[in-house]
Amino acid sequence: MALTRDFKETIRARVARDPKFRKELLREGVELMLSGDIGTAKTILRDFINATVGFTELAEATHIPSKSLMRMLGPTGNPRAGNLFEVVSFLQQREGVRFHVRAGPV
Repeated sequence: MALTRDFKETIRARVARDPKFRKELLREGVELMLSGDIGTAKTILRDFINATVGFTELAEATHIPSKSLMRMLGPTGNPRAGNLFEVVSFLQQREGVRFHVRAGPV
């Protein structure tokens, strides 16, 4: 289902005014990726990037062309692990957060 402009603008506005929401959105994207829900994770990360750093600045920071970044986080994208972790590493650094993985019950 395609997101409407109003929804995307609502996310962008909330990210701009609420640092806690911004960090939780990034955390959710990473957590979904680690749990295997790659499609939803890519959607959340794409929305997070659009609402914060933008693909142009992300491309400059990661040395991955912006079109490649958009494609890899698109619905049919199949990102290489190295590229995906480079993106997540930069986003964590930019937000001033560091996520840790802990083992838990299944």
